[in-house]
Formats: sequence, C-alpha cells, structure tokens
Amino acid sequence: MTLITTVLAFLLALGPLIIFHELGHYTVARLCGVKVLRFSVGMGKVVWSRRFGPDQTEWAVSALPLGGYVKMLDARDPDAPAIGQADLGREFTRQSVWRRIAIVAAGPLANFLLAIAIFTGLSMAGTTEPSTRLRATAANSAAFQAGLRGGETVTAVNGKAVAGWTELRWEITQAIVDKREARFDVTQPGGGQFVAVVPASKLAGLNVESDVLTTLGLDMARPKPVIEKVMADGPGERAGLKTGDLITAIDGRQVADGIDVIDAVRASAGRPLALSILREGAALVEPIVVRPEFDAARKAWVVKVATSMAPQLVTVVAGPLESFGKAVRKTWDTSVLSIKMIGRMISGEVSLKNVTGPITIADYAGQTARLGPSVFLGFIAFISISLGVMNLLPIPMLDGGLLLYYSLEVLTGRPLPERIGAIAQRAGVGLLVMLMALAVFNDVSRLL
Repeated sequence: MTLITTVLAFLLALGPLIIFHELGHYTVARLCGVKVLRFSVGMGKVVWSRRFGPDQTEWAVSALPLGGYVKMLDARDPDAPAIGQADLGREFTRQSVWRRIAIVAAGPLANFLLAIAIFTGLSMAGTTEPSTRLRATAANSAAFQAGLRGGETVTAVNGKAVAGWTELRWEITQAIVDKREARFDVTQPGGGQFVAVVPASKLAGLNVESDVLTTLGLDMARPKPVIEKVMADGPGERAGLKTGDLITAIDGRQVADGIDVIDAVRASAGRPLALSILREGAALVEPIVVRPEFDAARKAWVVKVATSMAPQLVTVVAGPLESFGKAVRKTWDTSVLSIKMIGRMISGEVSLKNVTGPITIADYAGQTARLGPSVFLGFIAFISISLGVMNLLPIPMLDGGLLLYYSLEVLTGRPLPERIGAIAQRAGVGLLVMLMALAVFNDVSRLL
C-alpha cells in the first residue's frame, strides 16, 4: 500500500503541475492569436488524443509522463502542415519578439501563480504546527552559546516574524544560504525579551537539506514527562509505575521531558534506575527503582512506559490580504533560495548530491500525502516553484533558453542565426541528459 500511495501521490503532484504549466503557454498563445496544433500531457508517442475547438486543437496524452508540451503553428517545424494564407499571421515565428517572450514566460509564471494560490489558501485555512517554544539546549551548542537555555519562545528571525516551527526553520535556512548571522527575537517564560545571535561562522558549511535546527541545538519544547501508558508485564509495571505519574528525576538528576527519560533509559545499559515520582500531586517518599530490559527489535533498553511527547501546537492563520502577501513573499524567497543553491552547486560550495530527481520527488510525495492534505498541498506548491525555476534556467530546450534567445534578439534587433540555435539545442539536450542522469544516480544512492 505504501508503494501504491507513493506512486499515486507522485502522479497527483506532478500531473496537475505539468498541465498548469502548459496551460500557461496555451492560454497566452491563444491570447496572442497563435494557432495551437497540439496540447500534450507527457512526451513521446501519443497514446490518446481528441480534437476540439474551431482550430481543432489536438488534446493528447503521451507515453512518457515526465513533462508535456504545447505545439504551435511553426514554419521551422519540418512535420508541420502547409501554412495557408489565412494562417500566416497566426504562425509563431511571425509574432513580435515581445509576444514570443510572453508565450514562453507564461509557463513558469503559471507555476509561480499556482504556488501563490496554494500558499494563500493554506494560510487562510490555517495550519496547525509546533510552536516556536524551545526545549533546553545542550551546553556545547551554538544555541546555548547565543544565550538560549530552553523555555523561551522565538518570535522573529532577522526581523521576520515567525509564528510556527516551519517558519522558524525556513528563516534559519535563509540565513545559512545568505551566509549571515541569525538574530532571534526571544520572549522568556517570565515575559522578558532579549535578542540571541548565532554568528554566521556557526552557520557556515551547514547542509540546508539536513536537520539544521538540531545541529544548532534548537529543538521544540515538549511537555513534562507524565506517564500516559504502562505496558503489561513490563519493567515499569513490575516496579509499580502508574498512569498519571510525573517523573521528576532519574538517579537524582532532574528530567524536563520524555526525551530526557528515553535518553536516561537507553544510556543505562540495563542497570537499575531510581525514578523520583509525583503521584496525584504529591512526591513519593522513596524513588521507584526500575531495571530496564533490552528490546531486540528496537536494539535499545526500555522500561515499557509511554510518556507525553507531543509538542505545544499553534494554529497559524491569516486574513486574505495578509495571506496573499505572505504567499507572494514565500514564493519569491523560495525561488531566490533555489537559484542561490544552484549557483553554489555550480561554484562547488554545495555538493552535487543535492540534485534530486523523480524518485526522490515521488518518495517525498508519498511521505507528505500520508501526513495530511495541507502538508501535501504545501509540497505541491514547493514543487511548482521548483518547476518554474528549473524551466527559467538559460539552457536550450528549456523556456529559459528560449527567453535568452529572444532577449538577445531584443538587444541586437535580429533573431539568433539558425545554425547557432541548432548547435545550442544539441548542447542543451546533452546537458539535460547529464543532469537527469546525475539526479537519478543521486536518487538511487539515497535509496541504497
């Protein structure tokens, strides 16, 4: 079922994005009076098609599901039908350079508009996520050195307000890519406020694909370790632990949450542990001594009790105008971040292992689909932005390559010579094949 969910989620994520992208080209082409011969979802051999409209445009599904295209009336196409006198003005190359630019740019623009629409809708509907209240920080961490001790709530990073954990991570990622410090506006548990600064030197070299918050010593706060379940015939039950007990210390050392309890048990190597307990609000006179047992399946020492672990959740919601503004900023920031990451890969600052392909996208699609509709829609929005950015790269065969040709035509006043265009096309095909091979190689390496 997991494989089926992954495949369906992948098709549901990528299919509409391709259609939306090509609809951008199609719509603007029609508005500019260009005749559209075929609208295809997929590449390669056509497996199904129907003709509609006064121009009898062919709407088709092709064999290879990765991609799509809009085929317009083009005198350069050797397979194009003879152009009648009535259609000469509707042929693509006879359009002004600005119309051609508009038609080509409409595809990526459609992807950006779709992302903005999704982000706006999610913001208006509200998303529930962990709050920005912090767990206790390790003494050797960058967060501790910045003055964070745990219990504080981060309200802004580098002047940008953060309402939830996702926004907090995003702003820190931005700081890493921009090679600048991270300044946290922090509210203390008692109500006081201060600014904690993690210098750029502590962020340098961090891999934005990894869990950068944990690397910096930042983690979301959890509730106190109240026992929610005592499993039958386990070490906890035999020792006398009960549901509702609050663990305050282990071997005389205070514990703040369930993670502290798990860490202490796993580090015990099976030796007995003395648990200080609050039961019904009163402290037990003597600690309860528990001897952990080894769980072969988990390969860890356990006492077979479950403590409360869920972080404090907040609902991040905004009105229509605020949601739209946040969506535009998020789409812009994500696009800029993607371009910066590409630049750093070209310069060698970031490993080419970060290039991902369809297998990784399918894996993430399946994971986000299982987490719920809002998470999956957010993933689709990010993929839509990535699709728009990728198509704007100045590589022949992509929209960005065509836009580069037309920009040169604007500057020089004449089209690019056909011979140079043909050479560039072949070079573009080679580059795209190499990029796809690298992406698939990285995907397979991650799986292995």
